[in-house]
Amino acid sequence: MQWKLPLLVGLIVLGTRICSCKFVDIDKNLKDFASAVEYAVFQFNEDQEDEFAYKFLQVHRSQRKRLTFIYLMDLEMGRTVCKKHDEDIDNCPLQEGTEEKMV
Repeated sequence: MQWKLPLLVGLIVLGTRICSCKFVDIDKNLKDFASAVEYAVFQFNEDQEDEFAYKFLQVHRSQRKRLTFIYLMDLEMGRTVCKKHDEDIDNCPLQEGTEEKMV
């Protein structure tokens, strides 16, 4: 029993050094990342007071926290002519002129 406590403490100390929870670059084409992007765009549209929907244009940064499914992403999105709750926003044209807006 006495040897188990130092072993446990050693594993905890070693584990915290090995388990560095930093963000690392990942492939933008991973299925789980694509789902996270889709969810982020949906939540962005839901949270905006703007009546027009924004659609995803491209990924500038894709990272994941090690050993988790927490993603860090920089996305480019454009304001469309479609309303938030219209169907098929992906095929909606972007607004042009004074109404054009990129985020």
